[in-house]
Amino acid sequence: MSQELAYVIVTPYSLYKSRTGGILSRLISRTGLDLAAMRMFAPGPELVKQYAETMVSAQDPQDRKIQELLEQYVLRNLSPDPKTGQRRRILMMVFRGDEAIRKIRAVVGNLSPDRRTGETIRDTYGDLIVDDDGQVRYFEPAVHAAPNAHEAEIKLKLWARYSDTDGGVLENVITYPPGQIGERTLVLIKPDNFKFPTGQPGNVIDFFSRTGLYIVGAKVLHMSLAQAMEFYGPVLEVLRTKLSDAIAERAKNALEKELGFKIPPAQQQALGDILGPLHGDHQFENLMRFMTGFTPSERRTEAERRLPGTQKCIALIYEGVNAIRKIRDVLGPTDPSKAPPGSIRREFGSNITVNAAHASDSVENAQREMAIVNVGENNFRQIIEAAYGKV
Repeated sequence: MSQELAYVIVTPYSLYKSRTGGILSRLISRTGLDLAAMRMFAPGPELVKQYAETMVSAQDPQDRKIQELLEQYVLRNLSPDPKTGQRRRILMMVFRGDEAIRKIRAVVGNLSPDRRTGETIRDTYGDLIVDDDGQVRYFEPAVHAAPNAHEAEIKLKLWARYSDTDGGVLENVITYPPGQIGERTLVLIKPDNFKFPTGQPGNVIDFFSRTGLYIVGAKVLHMSLAQAMEFYGPVLEVLRTKLSDAIAERAKNALEKELGFKIPPAQQQALGDILGPLHGDHQFENLMRFMTGFTPSERRTEAERRLPGTQKCIALIYEGVNAIRKIRDVLGPTDPSKAPPGSIRREFGSNITVNAAHASDSVENAQREMAIVNVGENNFRQIIEAAYGKV
């Protein structure tokens, strides 16, 4: 089948151990598939029960005993905590492309106590430990993935049906010690990470995992021009004014070389006053094209500007104590050349625009930016219904 949908569910344990980046890196780089959707879930008892009932299937080539282990695992580890009632975090990723199910399953791998190579995701992050009598002592599958198109459709439709009630930006899924208060911040994994199907988006997420924060929202975002203009609106005035001295210097040097005479300081300042705003507008257009694939001068009507862009981002909401500062410390300053070694922008950025990721710099901006990006928007369900019809 052409352009199949395949899913991968990252288990609560894999999320807790911050393995999301490593898992995503393998899935993108080794399949070449399109990451079509991401959504966080905190499943309730009914979704868990229905999902567990799909675990044992005659169409699954995995050994029946493993299927039964998966069924027990789902009921035990995906259900809300029996002591506190707190729901557990799960990340669902949907991939699209030719032979997507076969490719995803090959990278995910099967479960066996004899696997020790580290070739697949489950080899590396999963565990199936048995004693000398063959009794299972520890079982962690790391991820779930469908074995065939029939199973993928059944399970994707199931999760899509609960994607509004049990999914989105999760609330009350993190427990804090007395006296500690969590805050939230927005991260965008920018389009430069998606030029080619490489592990870079996952690698960037791996860097953010150093913070010890928790992902509570996730969305594949094709930012519209209207969103981008609102999101980066405060940057425009900075571009128009702050760079005027640098532009004046460059213009002076170019003109002196071309004309053969010196330009006095007053005239140099006038060049900055004239050219600074023009340069700022040009830089803003470049930023809009980078984030959306279009510029304001190309899409002039409001209807056009509200259409999804052609460039892909991943929008993530992180939660935890001092989340904004911790994320910004790992990200590094806007200019990659000034970022410290070991920071994301130093490792993955190219210039002040193409700099790998964005992160909110204050509580106020985090709230403003999260409202614009709307990570809770259910484009996960839209993708499923576009492929299979109403769920």
